[in-house]
Amino acid sequence: ADVSMRTHVVKTVSSCFAILRHLRSIRRSVSKSVMQSLVVALVLTRLDYGNATLAGLPNQSLVKLQSVLNAAARLIFQSRKFDHVTPLLRELHWLRFPERINYKLALLVFKCLNGLAPPYLACEFRRVADSEGRQRLRSASTAELIIPRVRRPTIGGRAFPVAAAQVWNSLPSSVTSSSSLTVFKSRLKTELFNRCYCAD
Repeated sequence: ADVSMRTHVVKTVSSCFAILRHLRSIRRSVSKSVMQSLVVALVLTRLDYGNATLAGLPNQSLVKLQSVLNAAARLIFQSRKFDHVTPLLRELHWLRFPERINYKLALLVFKCLNGLAPPYLACEFRRVADSEGRQRLRSASTAELIIPRVRRPTIGGRAFPVAAAQVWNSLPSSVTSSSSLTVFKSRLKTELFNRCYCAD
């Protein structure tokens, strides 16, 4: 019933900040590396769980989720609340929340296209090159996927086959043509990281 995922976002943000408050009480007793490990294990895993379902959320919801990452980075570096957070996120090599969603979606697509995902997910994608009538298009020579048509872009655009295909098609061929899952993860992280911070 809560298609906007508002309840999920509120509960996730609340639980993550509760954990950060507990960690703040011990930050002077542990090293930076230990604190970072605790934050990753206790906060980021909770933040990233099932985040592929958050594709296409309104910006106000994404801002709330991003605020958790910002607070976590400041806690690790023991910086003040209003210190600029971008250098901290860059040093931690953390993607911003929208890119974390895109990372998960692209990873799922790669698994679907390479026989590493369940058939009920893999059957959702069709390559442009495999579609009759589109084989002469320029996109047929790439790894692009057919993006299903939707009646209501605001809701239908959030469907997994649509959102994931859009993310996949936005990636350069150097990423989508990766020979293995390990290589793909590395190239994908680098591509999304550059999108996050190289323009700053």
